[in-house]
Amino acid sequence: MHKTLRIAAIGAACAVAGAALYGAGAATAGQSTANSTHEPYNIGLLVKDIDTYYGTTADAAGVYQASPTSPYAKDLAALDKAAKKYIDQAARKAHHRGEKPAVVFDIDDTLLLSLDYEKKTNYTYNSATWADYVAKADRPAVFGSPELVRYATSKGVEVFYNSGLKESQRAAAVENLKKVGADVNLDAAHVFLKDAASPPSYLSACATPGTWNCTTVQYKSGTRRHIEDDLGYEIIANFGDQYSDLDGGYADRTYKLPNPTYFVS
Repeated sequence: MHKTLRIAAIGAACAVAGAALYGAGAATAGQSTANSTHEPYNIGLLVKDIDTYYGTTADAAGVYQASPTSPYAKDLAALDKAAKKYIDQAARKAHHRGEKPAVVFDIDDTLLLSLDYEKKTNYTYNSATWADYVAKADRPAVFGSPELVRYATSKGVEVFYNSGLKESQRAAAVENLKKVGADVNLDAAHVFLKDAASPPSYLSACATPGTWNCTTVQYKSGTRRHIEDDLGYEIIANFGDQYSDLDGGYADRTYKLPNPTYFVS
């Protein structure tokens, strides 16, 4: 997962707004630009706001956890309720039309929460420490997300995963998803990860063997296009914590999960 602008000056208030569904043409809603002419929000206060939003506390093992009664958890619960209602309706319509409905989930901070890593690294990214963290396969679930995965399956909707994790991190990602109860379609045909060494042909415009030039939007939208055009599914919903998880089309509806801790362009 390549992370840029590690702490985005969006704060907890913007995270609340960002949790809501956004439609076509509103992909930049809630995003901060890097060329503000006024004094930025104080980083110490921003961290306090993030802690308040998540209800961050360290457990007995010293692992930072989000509170199930936090504003973050409440925002997720509202999103999940709306998403379940929509999935039920969209799935029935798709089946009636003879289509194969599907949903697509990002993994990092959409299904697996990385709050402990963010806190312990002071919201700075390092590829080596991130790889070690992912390899532990011990991240907690983002509240409600594993249940949403299982709900989609119960409605006859095919579940796919579209993640910025590397192909070398596949085993750890699958193990972690199983641990949190998102044990649905975790085979290579449904879990799409970045494979710079042998990128798929449908990404040939930006990736060739050993050379990866795809932006996050190119990679993720290109994968969704593959799911629809090549595999024959109709993506009724796409879930992610970054706007770059959602931009680029090939989904009937998109859901932006709250994440005020980093920004991926």
